[in-house]
Amino acid sequence: MHAQSPSTPARPLPFAPRPVPLSATLAVNEALHRKRGQGMRVLPLGFGEAGIPIHPALARELEAAAGRGAYGPVAGSAALRAAAAGYWSRRGTPTDPSSVVCGPGSKPLLFALLMALGGDVVVPAPSWVTYAAQTALVGAEPVRVATPPGEGGVPSPALLADAVVRARRRGRTVRAVVVTLPDNPTGTLAAEDTVRRLCSVARDLDLVVISDEIYRDLVHEPGRTVPSPVRFAPERAVVTTALSKSLAAGGWRLGVARLPDGPFGRALRDSVLGVASEVWSSAPAPMQHAAAYAFAEPPELVEHVDRSRRLHAAVAAAVADRFAAAGARVPRPQAAFYVYPDLGPLREALGEGHGVRTAEDLTSLLLERYGVGVLPGSSFGDPPAALRMRVAPSLLYGEDDEQRLAALASPAPAALPWIAGALDRLGEVLADLAESAAAPQPAPA
Repeated sequence: MHAQSPSTPARPLPFAPRPVPLSATLAVNEALHRKRGQGMRVLPLGFGEAGIPIHPALARELEAAAGRGAYGPVAGSAALRAAAAGYWSRRGTPTDPSSVVCGPGSKPLLFALLMALGGDVVVPAPSWVTYAAQTALVGAEPVRVATPPGEGGVPSPALLADAVVRARRRGRTVRAVVVTLPDNPTGTLAAEDTVRRLCSVARDLDLVVISDEIYRDLVHEPGRTVPSPVRFAPERAVVTTALSKSLAAGGWRLGVARLPDGPFGRALRDSVLGVASEVWSSAPAPMQHAAAYAFAEPPELVEHVDRSRRLHAAVAAAVADRFAAAGARVPRPQAAFYVYPDLGPLREALGEGHGVRTAEDLTSLLLERYGVGVLPGSSFGDPPAALRMRVAPSLLYGEDDEQRLAALASPAPAALPWIAGALDRLGEVLADLAESAAAPQPAPA
């Protein structure tokens, strides 16, 4: 092979790369970074990051394993799989370590599961952006099914049956339904009866249920049980979780999946491991060591998660109050660190005063005029005209670890000066938005 002569004209390629848009949650973070660089005061309410420091014990365990550079088993180390099995067993789901597969985050595990299952996937509407995006990436179609009022994360069982039957009549192959317990983006938790009925429909229609339970330990009400599908349909339920939310280790990229027992579960495991072997080989060994420590739930980490749960609950409730005061409809946050307000009651005024017709119009206005970064509900599968948005206040906990640790330790974190200031700024923005929208517009000259 010889280098091309400088005099030879370059020949452009006759095709373009496949267009894959940046995830909306990452895109809003970059937009806020640009606004901050322009000197604008911003409120970062778009990125779903836990916003608390890594616990020193986790950092110690990671450091202790830093020298582990060799590849390991594709499914994960024996220590990690045993620890994850214990984690689920303590939550009422007896688990054998052979049913556990680990990967570099729950997102790659979800992708491997979708590749292994094949076929279209039912996703809740609204739901986390990645479910529909990954379904499309594997060459399938996301079948969006609305959730019951006030119960995000789980498609309505009655609507699920109808949607699957209709899709199959069109010649589609629908094989899975994804649920989120508790939910992102709404911060709510579906009722046990809803999950039970969904599992019954899944059994009737031969669907696998993939249950994303990454926020399971962040339910605001102490002692409230998360109704995992594995309780009602163990032969077809897959459960995933990770370190990124309850322990704020999103950058560490370590997740685990619990696959069903029985012949189908073993075949699914083999297929997932085949995909994993070609994509990531094995999760990073130092991360697996730290994760094994985390899933064993030593007392200092249990306390850390409990404190973070209280912090998320307090600040999410305060944010919900600000939106409610501005006239929005707001489901009360029940878990995680999300609020999902609906500005539909202000639709007429927002349309006349600001030309707002869609959720994207609304969130663009908030970003450009006020420096408030939130995500439109349409990014999560809501109808574009619905004026709903996801608000993630967890990056308000502090500018540095000193402030974040103070927020974790405070019995009233919403009253801390830096958090109270951000909440006040949010209240001012929403009040100005409502007032300016309602103000009479000058007649054209």
